[in-house]
Amino acid sequence: MGLATAEFDYLCRFVNDRSAIIIDPGKEYLVESRLTPLAYQEGLESAQKLLEHLRQKPANGLHRKVLDAMTNNETIFFRDAAPFQALRQSVIPQLLQKRAAERTLSFWSAAASSGQEAYSLAMLVSDDFAGLPGWSVSILGTDISTAILDRARQGRYSQLEVNRGLPAKCLTRHFSREGVEWQLSSSIRSLVEFREMNLAEAWPALPQFDVVFLRNVLIYFSVEKKREILRKVREVMREDGLLFLGTAETTLNLDDGFERVPWNNTSYYQIRR
Repeated sequence: MGLATAEFDYLCRFVNDRSAIIIDPGKEYLVESRLTPLAYQEGLESAQKLLEHLRQKPANGLHRKVLDAMTNNETIFFRDAAPFQALRQSVIPQLLQKRAAERTLSFWSAAASSGQEAYSLAMLVSDDFAGLPGWSVSILGTDISTAILDRARQGRYSQLEVNRGLPAKCLTRHFSREGVEWQLSSSIRSLVEFREMNLAEAWPALPQFDVVFLRNVLIYFSVEKKREILRKVREVMREDGLLFLGTAETTLNLDDGFERVPWNNTSYYQIRR
C-alpha cells in the first residue's frame, strides 16, 4: 500500500514545524524508504500505518524517531575531496600563520550526521599537520538527530561506509576491524565533540569558529530560513573565518555579508570586509 496524500501532507507539516526542512511534493518514495524500517521496528506493517498511528498520538518518543529518520542525511568521508584539499593546501596553512600567537583553531561541522565529516577534519589535522602539537584544536559536530549523534560518538562504521571516500591509508592508520564493522581510534574520536542542535531553532551559545562546514544543508530549507541561518553563521565566525558550502549551494542572493573565494575547482566564503 502506497502513502496516502493525507499522511504525506501531515508528515511534511510535522517535519517542517520541527526542523524547517521542506519535503517537496512527489517525495513519497523517500518517506516510505526512510520510515518503512521504523514501521517494522514498531510492529507496524508499513510507513502508511506508522503515520496513521503517529497522527493519533500526542507528541512522544515515536515522533522523535520519525523526525530522526527523516533528517538523517547523506554523508561520506572526505566528501567531494576538493574542500579538504583546500584546507590541506591553503586554508589551514594560512590560519596557522594568523593564529601563531594564540595557537588555537576551531572547526564546526554543522549537520554532522553520523560523523564522517567531523572525523575527516580530525584525521586531516592529525595526518597532514601532525596533530598540531602545542595547539588547542576543537572540532564540533552538531545535528538535530539524537540517534545519529549516538552513532557518531561510537565511531563504528560498516564496510560500505569506510569504502566511500575514506583513503586506504586512513583506514589502516585510524581504524581497527571489529567483526563486520570498523572502529575508529579513540585518539581521533577524542578530537571531536558532538552536540544536539537544531539549526532552525534558537541556537545555543557557540564559540567563534575559524572554519565552518555547512555543506549540503541549506538545500533543505526555505529561502527565508537559509537567510536566517547564514546570518547566524556569520555571527559565530571569526572575522577572518571561512565557510564551506555544498557544491550546489551559494550565498548569492541570500546573504551579501559573504564573498566567494575561488580555489582551484572549488570555492569557499569569507565575511565581506
